Amino acid sequence: MKRRRFGVWLLAVATLVAVACKGGYSFTGASIPPNAKTISVGTFPNYATTVNPQLSQKLTDDLRNLFASQTSLNVVNGDADLQITGEITSYTTRAAALSANDDVSMNRLTITIKVKFVNNCDPDANFEQSFSRYRDYNAQLNFSSVESTLMGEIVSELCDDVFNKSVVNW
Repeated sequence: MKRRRFGVWLLAVATLVAVACKGGYSFTGASIPPNAKTISVGTFPNYATTVNPQLSQKLTDDLRNLFASQTSLNVVNGDADLQITGEITSYTTRAAALSANDDVSMNRLTITIKVKFVNNCDPDANFEQSFSRYRDYNAQLNFSSVESTLMGEIVSELCDDVFNKSVVNW
């Protein structure tokens, strides 16, 4: 008898928790206002001194895909409950490490973006912030042979940073 009551009690608590969290929580950790239904991600223009022609489209597409796959928000063009705009401000390669005989042994690709997030459901959540990520690579390698892979890894991390800052309130 006690086991049955405990089971019913446990089921009731689990149901209450699930209902209370509806619309405000996802299993990705996203905390989205219940009245937010749409998000727009504007194209990130590339204002870096060095321009990778694929970077703008890749960053924009990956960010849109992340929100589409990890939230229940509809990704739309134009006005939305949540809006992300931004720009690519830096794309640089520099020496990152020297070998014992003072030759460059590692180079570093760094990408920096500036993001503006507008939450029309909760204006206190608005922000403007720069995000920067990098990858080191062997200086003996031809940059063009590793650039696409490095860029993809960095863009993935930048998208995670923007996603977390926008809708994950840890």
